[in-house]
Amino acid sequence: MLGLVEFGWTFVFQIVNFLILYFVLKKYLFKPITGYMSNRTEKIENAFKDAENKTKEANELYEEYKLKLENIKEERNNIIKEATRRAEERSDEIIKVAEEDAKKLVERATQDIEREKQKAVNELKDQLSSLAIITASKVIEKEIDQQTHQQLIQKFIDEVGEVTWQN
Repeated sequence: MLGLVEFGWTFVFQIVNFLILYFVLKKYLFKPITGYMSNRTEKIENAFKDAENKTKEANELYEEYKLKLENIKEERNNIIKEATRRAEERSDEIIKVAEEDAKKLVERATQDIEREKQKAVNELKDQLSSLAIITASKVIEKEIDQQTHQQLIQKFIDEVGEVTWQN
């Protein structure tokens, strides 16, 4: 015995047994475990890649929706501006129509007043002429010719009409 290990047939059988055991374990144990570990590593890497892709997609969708939201806000502002503009135009149109109606109403009222004024003047002249005729006939009981009579009436109407309407 030279040391702990003796070289002989036992040592050779032990090495052969070890090699057989190693190859059997390698074929039936190490390969499946290594394959399983490779598959597991590959699945984990794929999961990380999928997570990265989904994160990229989510960021892209976020940016897309953010842009759409800005466009919607801009569109909303445009719609509000357009509605305000149309309301102002309608308001201006209504005011214009109301002013025109008021002008027409004032013109009609002025015309009615003028007509009534003229009617009153005519009635007053008729009454004055009747009154002048009655007064003249009572004051003058003598007979006058028709032409002088008409001149007196006209003179009376002119004088009374001028004085009355100047006041």
